[in-house]
Amino acid sequence: MRFFWTSDFSLFRNGFMSKSGREIELKLELDRSAQDAMKRLGTVEGFTAGRAVSKTLQSIYFDTPDQALRKAKISLRVRKTGRSWVQTVKIGTGIVAGLSSPVEAEHPVKGRAVDFSVIEDDEVSKTLLEIIGDAPLSECFETVMKRTTRQLTRDSDGGHVELAFDTGNILAGDGSQPLIELEMELKSGPSQAIFDVAKSLLKDVPFRFSPYSKAERGYRFAEGRETETPTPYFAEAIRFTPGTSAELAFRDVLRSCLKQISENRMVVLASDDPEGPHQLRVGLRRLRSAFRLFKPVLNPATVAPLDQMARTIANEAGEVRDLDVLIDEIVEPLVEKAPQILSFDALLKTLNASRGEGARNALADHLRSAEVNRFLLDLAAYTEGRGWLDPENFDQTTHLAQPIEAFSSKALARQWKKVLRYGKRLEELTIPERHDMRKAMKKMRYGIEFYGSLYPHDTVKPFLKRMKKLQDIFGYLNDVAMAETLPERCKVSGKDALAVSQAVGFVVGWHESQCQSMWQHAKGYWEATVKTPRFWV
Repeated sequence: MRFFWTSDFSLFRNGFMSKSGREIELKLELDRSAQDAMKRLGTVEGFTAGRAVSKTLQSIYFDTPDQALRKAKISLRVRKTGRSWVQTVKIGTGIVAGLSSPVEAEHPVKGRAVDFSVIEDDEVSKTLLEIIGDAPLSECFETVMKRTTRQLTRDSDGGHVELAFDTGNILAGDGSQPLIELEMELKSGPSQAIFDVAKSLLKDVPFRFSPYSKAERGYRFAEGRETETPTPYFAEAIRFTPGTSAELAFRDVLRSCLKQISENRMVVLASDDPEGPHQLRVGLRRLRSAFRLFKPVLNPATVAPLDQMARTIANEAGEVRDLDVLIDEIVEPLVEKAPQILSFDALLKTLNASRGEGARNALADHLRSAEVNRFLLDLAAYTEGRGWLDPENFDQTTHLAQPIEAFSSKALARQWKKVLRYGKRLEELTIPERHDMRKAMKKMRYGIEFYGSLYPHDTVKPFLKRMKKLQDIFGYLNDVAMAETLPERCKVSGKDALAVSQAVGFVVGWHESQCQSMWQHAKGYWEATVKTPRFWV
């Protein structure tokens, strides 16, 4: 049986404590050629590395007919290594940002079948019996893989991490699916050591935080759910249990943002889907909004570098998104509306070249960089290692412990005050100020989405509906302002110059006309929003 110890509060999130140990693992996905190259690396900067050891592992997973163990986030397997069999129970198998920290009970067994009599921990036995009851257990699927491990010891503090490269297949029925995973397990020392290994090892190799344990991958494959190609990831609703502390609420918001950012990073690298850069930027904006909404309880020194990098990437993704909007929503819809004498071909060709050869390539190049890898791993370490703590702020513990209900009302009030400052001068706002008001409303909307579950739905819905409508109107006004940059963006000489100039003139004139009536709608919606009851008061 193995024992582990950690002081990282987030790794005890399941509330299950027992005599068995918790293993702390970071699981990452990358392509096979990159993984093979990493296996051949002789050194990992900052760590002393032991020699590589390879072995073949055959693991058989068991569950009840209705998958009671899976539903309870428990995995039960027997694994063959050489001639020996070991039974492993993992309780709390969920993964967040590639990190898992299940309670693990491991014991030798005689063969391929499970044997509960060998389990020494009464709490583990009791949990299994409560979940399984009288239901029969049977084999569900198996994995066969080659595991190459190296023991890494950090030079600065002796932190011990086991690095494992897993390459093999999941087997279910007559089918098989490739299984490629990079896994780092903390053996001793602070959890930061895992992230330091990852940064040193990966450098500029793009990776994905693994969303599933090997057990969950097996279940999904057995159900016929093949490995999915990256598709745009939309953030899921965040829900807080009443009484949750402001600290734990902030952690959950960060987890949501990190997943949206990291998943859509891979979408941008794998496809030209315009929703990829858009959702990447949304995730980064949500993250920056979270830093501001939770600002009173955070250490500004540790937030600053993460916020700055999020801003940089968001601006790059924004350039791609702006061109997508210009092409798909501002210019192309007018092709059918324009007089036949006008041609949009040269204008669209110029814009598409800027999008593909310029903005999109620049974004993809940066997303493949070691700098972005470090940002994602630093954000994960910040999220799971309480990176917001400020040793100089003696009141911080009290603020972090306050119920999120009390904290949220103050945060929403502060952000609404910023929106109001613009709204009171609505008639006088310049174009840049309208854009600033739109950004303030976005932060307000993100705050409502973060905290909305704490309030009665029927009080949140009317206000959120007004905010969304206002955002849409201000978004269009911003798009029209962006359309006015077309003459600067599309300077073309030669035979296409006149056609481009005429098309640009039509686009700008048509949308400016629409903009006038839209602005009247904005004023009306603003007045209605101000009159809508503020649910957080």
